[in-house]
Amino acid sequence: MCNQTTTATLPNVSSTSSTDKSSQAHLYFNVLPLSNSIKDTEKQQLQQHQGNGYVYPSVSEISAEVKSLFNLAFPIALTGLILYSRSIISMFFLGHLGDIQLAAGSLAIAFANITGYSVLSGLALGMEPLCSQAFGSQRPKLLSLTLHRYVTFLLCTSIIISFLWTNMFNILVYFHQDPDITHIGQRYLLFSLPDLFTNSFIHPIRIYLRAQGITFPLTLATLIATVFHLPINLLLVSRFNFGVAGVAASASISNLFVLICLVVYIWASGLHEPTWEKPSLECLTGWKQLLKLAAPSCVSVCLEWWWYEIMIILCGLLGNPKAPVASMGILIQTTSLIYVFPSSLGFAVSTRVGNELGANRPYKARLSAVVAMLVSAMMGLSASTFASGMRDKWAHMFTSDSEILRLTSIALPILGLCELGNCPQTVGCGVLRGSARPSTAANVNLGAFYLVGMPVAIGLGFYLGVGFPGLWLGLFSAQVCCALLMLFVVGSTDWDLQARRAQMLTCVDTRLPDNCDDNNKGDEHQPLICIMVTSAA
Repeated sequence: MCNQTTTATLPNVSSTSSTDKSSQAHLYFNVLPLSNSIKDTEKQQLQQHQGNGYVYPSVSEISAEVKSLFNLAFPIALTGLILYSRSIISMFFLGHLGDIQLAAGSLAIAFANITGYSVLSGLALGMEPLCSQAFGSQRPKLLSLTLHRYVTFLLCTSIIISFLWTNMFNILVYFHQDPDITHIGQRYLLFSLPDLFTNSFIHPIRIYLRAQGITFPLTLATLIATVFHLPINLLLVSRFNFGVAGVAASASISNLFVLICLVVYIWASGLHEPTWEKPSLECLTGWKQLLKLAAPSCVSVCLEWWWYEIMIILCGLLGNPKAPVASMGILIQTTSLIYVFPSSLGFAVSTRVGNELGANRPYKARLSAVVAMLVSAMMGLSASTFASGMRDKWAHMFTSDSEILRLTSIALPILGLCELGNCPQTVGCGVLRGSARPSTAANVNLGAFYLVGMPVAIGLGFYLGVGFPGLWLGLFSAQVCCALLMLFVVGSTDWDLQARRAQMLTCVDTRLPDNCDDNNKGDEHQPLICIMVTSAA
């Protein structure tokens, strides 16, 4: 239900008061349409495109879009690589403690990913279309309100997850896990509990900034925290001998550094000023509509994350599981490294599509989606070439065991083929997030991974005797199916309709404000807040 009492006033570019307010305007607001005359020009251009059929973009338009995507994606990718290096440091210290500690830490991390981090990350992505479209439509209050709502929502979710983590030992022992390993893993999770609440702030702040095209602060904060991550581990693990608890505490402290550095930088530089509103009790309302975006976003992320954990479990059911499980661990680390690049592009295109739809520019939103999908195809080819070319060398960086080397060498080319589908699929998910269609992404992931990929993996791996490579062929079939479905969904998108949906989601149609009511049914049509816009006198 829209809040009809909330008002916002847009500056009139022809009035003298706009000069006085210009110092408060956000850098990125300057490139968005502010007056009706500019919006009328956009509509005239759109009508020309509709009248002449599909008009291919010019080289300059494509180049400008590639540059915009790159400017967003590069800092995000850099942040992902920094985080990847931090995880490698943690795994190094776990391995240094001994095999049992490494197994316990790996088990705890897998449990944390399944029950905690994937859930928080997925729920947070529900705010991405709201923030990006609100920024495109110049709704600063909606940006700030969405941030407050999601921080509150994720904090409440973290409390629920913490009960699961504190009972990890009982849960895993019930499923016949080794009690000694599980007991050590329980200690790891207990010292990771603060990280849940830290992430409840980091995820929303990151999306809040990215929706405005601001990515540098998070990269800088992550770099500073990672620089301190190694000495913190040395202090807690090597100096004070806290064991796995020290590794977990180091990771939690590093993320706390990220949050502190991020907030200090934002406040000191004034990046928050154009869109910031003080928290109010209003953030405790509108959660029903919030869940309509957050829940399918969470399902979409979790379905993909959980697949790899299930793959490790399936490896444990193969004959002589030690080598397959170890090889699967190496390959998952490899695909996690490669995933940094398409996921960064996916986040970038989500922001671009959301901004353009919010600004009621469907032609530019379509251009961004098409360019991103083409770039993702080139990414897939590059990743496939890399994986195939490194098949006989890559595993030597992790182990010297001949069986693990053999299995990894067999599976790496299949992993490369998977990336041909994974890159377009990941970017396609970004397009769907930017256009507020998380339910579609969740349905695609469910159908491709669990209705196609899982039966193929189990059938080849166990019933047809293909073994370890059969599991990866199952993933390949899932990625191909997923990529084809994503290409179909993105290619058949009615961008004019999505632009109208964006106006409803942010409720910026000033001509018919009464449209923002309960008459607009549909899971992805309800706005979280309606902002009545009045023209400046």
